[in-house]
Amino acid sequence: PLRRAVAIVVVVAALWVAGTAWALLSTWSSVGRVVATPAAGHIGNTAGRNYLMVGSDGRTDLSDEERNRLGTGWAEGARTDSIMLLHTGSGGPTLLSIPRDSYVEIPGHGLNKINAAFALGGPPLLSETVEKATGLRVDGYVEIGFGGFAELVDSVGGVRMCLPAAISDDKAHIDLPKGCQVLDGTNALGYVRMRYSDPEGDLGRVKRQRAFLGALMGKLATPANIVLPWRLHSVGTAGGSAVTIGEDDGMLSTIGAFRGLRAVAGGDGHSVTVPISNPGLQTPAGEAVEWDAIKSAALFEALRTGADLPADLTAGS
Repeated sequence: PLRRAVAIVVVVAALWVAGTAWALLSTWSSVGRVVATPAAGHIGNTAGRNYLMVGSDGRTDLSDEERNRLGTGWAEGARTDSIMLLHTGSGGPTLLSIPRDSYVEIPGHGLNKINAAFALGGPPLLSETVEKATGLRVDGYVEIGFGGFAELVDSVGGVRMCLPAAISDDKAHIDLPKGCQVLDGTNALGYVRMRYSDPEGDLGRVKRQRAFLGALMGKLATPANIVLPWRLHSVGTAGGSAVTIGEDDGMLSTIGAFRGLRAVAGGDGHSVTVPISNPGLQTPAGEAVEWDAIKSAALFEALRTGADLPADLTAGS
């Protein structure tokens, strides 16, 4: 009986290992690839690793029905609805939000809002712009589009968020009541995109994006989704097909990025926004966001060297 029990355990363990490997390989094969390396190459290494995480508003892969259902509109081209830099290193992970209206120098194109870099030159120019503006080497790239985001949220059964006030925004196609509720993919997309009805505009949006990302990562990383191979396959392939990564990024590197996100979501790390001095800077490109030169330089220097982040930035993170 003991020998039979041991044999059963061995067989079950082997099946679990095989099932998990199948789920991981299926997930990895479903991930899209894109050139994300700056044309002139990356800057030199800086401390830790930095992953550029982008929410793209590209609509070319959406059907007419999907555009209507998701309320994405019909704009041509692609821009960045969200830009985050995930830093991982000896001091724990830091998720840094970069407002899409940040007024920075775009190499070869002069001063403009940072989201214009993506529209002008795609991931390579955006990576180069972020490196030039922050002095941080971009070691990996992760992008998710409108349709993929909504599909990913739906694949985990929606995400629970608690809204301090009701939100009604025609441009984002949402009408949400105050209080705690589960947002499906369509409402979640509107929630993280909405800015015109937010008193803080783009700065309010980046706060909501970080909060929602944390809740989503918590839902994705439940024990059932990780331990059960069929659940891992279902959620993993939904997530994989929603994500595009840099063509040179490997599996272990990409897994490291999502582990860093999960750590930040669990409170083991910092979640901050680039320090701002003027959220309503008047420029030839329209109203933009001006960084606080001194505070942002101190933040970037700490990340570049692996030092502790300035205390005034981490007090509430």
